[in-house]
Amino acid sequence: MAFNSLYQYSWNALSPLLERGLNVGLFQISIAFSLFTIFSSISQPFGGGYADVHGPKGVGILSAVLSAIGFLGTYFTPNIQIFYVFWSLGSIGEGILYGIATNLGVKWFKQRTALVTGLISLGFGIGSIVVNPIIFYLHNFREIVLYIGLVEIVVLPLLLFLIDYPKNTQGKGVRETTLSTSFWILYVSFIASSTPLLVVSSSLSAIGFYLPKLQLETIISVFPLTSGLGRPIFGEVGDKIGILKSTILINIVEEIGSLSLFYNPIIAAILIGISGGSAATLYFNISGLIFGKKFSTANNGILYTGKALSGIIGSGIFSLIFLFSTDIAYIFVSIFPIIALSLIIIIIKKYKVS
Repeated sequence: MAFNSLYQYSWNALSPLLERGLNVGLFQISIAFSLFTIFSSISQPFGGGYADVHGPKGVGILSAVLSAIGFLGTYFTPNIQIFYVFWSLGSIGEGILYGIATNLGVKWFKQRTALVTGLISLGFGIGSIVVNPIIFYLHNFREIVLYIGLVEIVVLPLLLFLIDYPKNTQGKGVRETTLSTSFWILYVSFIASSTPLLVVSSSLSAIGFYLPKLQLETIISVFPLTSGLGRPIFGEVGDKIGILKSTILINIVEEIGSLSLFYNPIIAAILIGISGGSAATLYFNISGLIFGKKFSTANNGILYTGKALSGIIGSGIFSLIFLFSTDIAYIFVSIFPIIALSLIIIIIKKYKVS
């Protein structure tokens, strides 16, 4: 998870270097982030379905190599088009690894599942905490992606040799899950809940352009930590008061954070990081609660494809609106937590999920 985080939470530190190094603008570089969300999301149900049936080890090792290739290929890239190709390949690996890592917690732990998956997902913030200051120090995207890629291609395959899934779990398959109306309500809610986080993940350097350089670099480095810490915190809350109630809570906090974009991007980044970072953890646990754990990697992988749409909305569409009007862009962001919250309430009321 710590390595996975570099694709998303080191983006604000890396993207200005890529813009300068590849001689492109904000919109062109935001396409790469959208490609990351698309390929990391759509790879999950395919890799997850294979892992559920055949075990996570083989597909995990292949994904680890792909994730490393994303960085190593970027080192050699001569232009933005080739960068898109390598970043997309790496994103496929990252997506499958994300699903496997999270579902190790979902499958193995019958009690305090939300806390455990939250602790696993904490790595999704911690990795960038370590790497982002190094990126700021080096000022050269080729150096940093080379170092990351070389470490990944050695360490990740070794870690994947050590994992497996438990036997004899129960749950609904992909076909039965995707025929359920409650799944698609949950799916749209997840898209909406993830959008503000991806806005900040992709565009914090642009949103905070007027901040002093040290303040901006500090919040870019702290943002992944807030996202990581929110996962076990809201996971523990979810285990105590119920996963759905905890999910309502994160969407309320995320709405406050989205409105904070109007007056303080630092407060907005902290609130959106803490709440939005918890979304995948909690939504995966809701899916496991409703549909069981046997095919959770595949089911949650399909759920996670919603992040691809969130990425397109939160990166590409947001950047276009932002270039036109910052106020309209921030109003646009603040709509999504309300949608997510409303749909979770529908699941509670209509389907009587406790």
